[in-house]
Amino acid sequence: MYKRTATLILLTAVCFLLSCDRKPFVEHKIKFEKVAENCDEVQSYFRMTSNFGGERYEFEKCLSADFNKEQLTTERKGDTVVVSFKTPQAVAGNKVYHITLDIDSYPRYHYLTIDQETYSISSAEK
Repeated sequence: MYKRTATLILLTAVCFLLSCDRKPFVEHKIKFEKVAENCDEVQSYFRMTSNFGGERYEFEKCLSADFNKEQLTTERKGDTVVVSFKTPQAVAGNKVYHITLDIDSYPRYHYLTIDQETYSISSAEK
């Protein structure tokens, strides 16, 4: 009786572990708000907040006046998440946007590249 129960528990645990085979992915959500008309007013801050659902990044960026969320792409390259803003640079009429970018990725990444700037991402020690 106990052998059957132990075997059943072991078999259930093995099936559960095999079903947890996750494939690598990266997903993003973006919110943006125009905060200034002139790109000379862009603030140079970068904030990160981590939680169980991924990381949230907040920063300002100079983008075209008609920027939309389809102009942002994210992809994995090794242990780096690469964020690209597909928008013309240094064009008259660009505006400053406050960007809130949520990134969820598996496996864990250690670097974040936004256009040509790379940031080291590490967890805080408790």
